[in-house]
Amino acid sequence: MDSESDPEAGADGDESAERNGDDVPAGDDARGDDLAPRPDGDETVLLLMDGDRDRELLAEALGERYEIRTAAAPSALGGEFDCCLLDTDAFDAAGEAVDSRRERADPAFLPFVLLARDGSRSGLDDRAWQRVDDVVELPVGRRALLTRVSNLIERRTTSLRLRRTVADLRLKERAMDEAPVGITLARATGGDDNPLVYHNQEFEELTGYGEETLGEDCRFLQGPDTSDETPAEIRAALDEERPVSVDILNYRANDQKFWNRVTIAPLRDEEGSTTHFVGFQTDITERKIRERRLEVMTRVLNHNLRNKMNLISGYADLLRGDPDGEMRRRSLDVIGKTADDLTGIAEAVRTVDETLSAPASEAAVDLRVELIELRNRIRSRYPHADLTLSLPDDDPIEVAVVGLTVAVEEAVENAVKHNDAATPSVEVRVERDPPGWIAIAIEDDGPGIPDHETQVLESGETSLTHADRLGIWLMYWVVGKAGGDFTVDTGEDGTTIRLEVPTHP
Repeated sequence: MDSESDPEAGADGDESAERNGDDVPAGDDARGDDLAPRPDGDETVLLLMDGDRDRELLAEALGERYEIRTAAAPSALGGEFDCCLLDTDAFDAAGEAVDSRRERADPAFLPFVLLARDGSRSGLDDRAWQRVDDVVELPVGRRALLTRVSNLIERRTTSLRLRRTVADLRLKERAMDEAPVGITLARATGGDDNPLVYHNQEFEELTGYGEETLGEDCRFLQGPDTSDETPAEIRAALDEERPVSVDILNYRANDQKFWNRVTIAPLRDEEGSTTHFVGFQTDITERKIRERRLEVMTRVLNHNLRNKMNLISGYADLLRGDPDGEMRRRSLDVIGKTADDLTGIAEAVRTVDETLSAPASEAAVDLRVELIELRNRIRSRYPHADLTLSLPDDDPIEVAVVGLTVAVEEAVENAVKHNDAATPSVEVRVERDPPGWIAIAIEDDGPGIPDHETQVLESGETSLTHADRLGIWLMYWVVGKAGGDFTVDTGEDGTTIRLEVPTHP
């Protein structure tokens, strides 16, 4: 290259203001303050050309600001760089390798600059212009070269930042979409309704609701048994724009109940104004049942077991006093009966634990077969009882509710055992209504279940108010775990226990 030639303008045709050796290649060390090296200095320029004096001078000029890599073979395009300058010989040799390298970098911008000798620029065909981002005609002023290369690298840096930003946003969106808890985003309107603008996949799986709920307030999750106090607590927190966490009984799209741990927090903009509310939902039905089981089992240990052991101890003391024969017989009878009661309590506790601790299964069982086998067991155990089944005509009745047969058996056996009639009568009736649900009614002609036995199911147990038997709790928990409804209706003619559950919770 002729270092004494007049400096040429860049691709825009403007003539460089510097002369007297400021062309590149030229070897002049003079530069302005605006050309000082960048602090990071991590951008790399690849000079793809033969190792002659031109390459050395280009490397010297661009090296003031960038890391320089030099190569002559097109295979160097396989490495990492932020801008590639190549002469016409290298460009002809590289061929489609330039296109391939661009595709590999996509969607980030990767600039290529063709260095054309004086007068050869006009001879370039359209294909060359399509493969490169700038054509620099040599010789070129040092400042003009740095400016044009810097502009291209700045475009690349911006595209990389944008790609990282987009990647970060996509990662955050993916994290929300795939989070193991339900996530919702609702617009803060300042009114009673806060319409949903987003919910993730886990929310859909948790609730059964999809995109049709966007634009709706989350109140659609509430139902008949949702307490008034909890929604009011949520509403107060939203009005005051403060975080809130509650346990609330919600309903899925198929009307299945579940206990939902809801945490809501306001999202504010740079000015501090609340624009949205983010919500997190987790199914805590199992936890709620465990908490109630612990409460009931604690009562059984502290009340029932203690009372019965005290009874045994008291009558044992009477026996030690050498009572008469009649008192001895009565004492032994009480001790024997109480010991049987303790064994029954232990067996009931074991049944409750095994039934409710069983893992959920997607494999359905034929309820028709299960109930026929149950009828045979009851008839064998209580030959004097009259047990009838009323089942739908269609076959089979497939359900996948953990412990359902155990709960029905508990209801039937209690109805027989607590009926003093000569021939206790029990009917088990199965209905399909609504679709996807099964209803099992156990009707008896016995004396009925005392009110205090059923009232504690909702209000909880205390030392003064509690259920006398664990069986009713077992039925209640089995239905509750499935998200169904459990009702007890006692009248003059007997009692009807109704278990309504989804066939596949």
